[in-house]
Amino acid sequence: MTLDNVVLIDHLPKLDLHGHDRETARVSIQEFIEDNVKLKNEIFIIIHGIGTGVLRKTTSDTLRKNKRVLEFKTYYYNQGCTLVRIKL
Repeated sequence: MTLDNVVLIDHLPKLDLHGHDRETARVSIQEFIEDNVKLKNEIFIIIHGIGTGVLRKTTSDTLRKNKRVLEFKTYYYNQGCTLVRIKL
């Protein structure tokens, strides 16, 4: 399954970064990726909000550097969410 096929996100695991700073967001994202590898969840959501864009940039930088991440993109229906697909 690719991220282009994802329409409904209610059933996907979610990480909400509201209230995090850059460093705690980075650590939370890395831990969430490892948790989803263990749980065998290939696709999940990271909620970073729209705001000033700090958490969105931190999210994309962290995902770009992680070797387990196959692809990620902003969710079409909500610019404050990022869809992520990882290698299990």
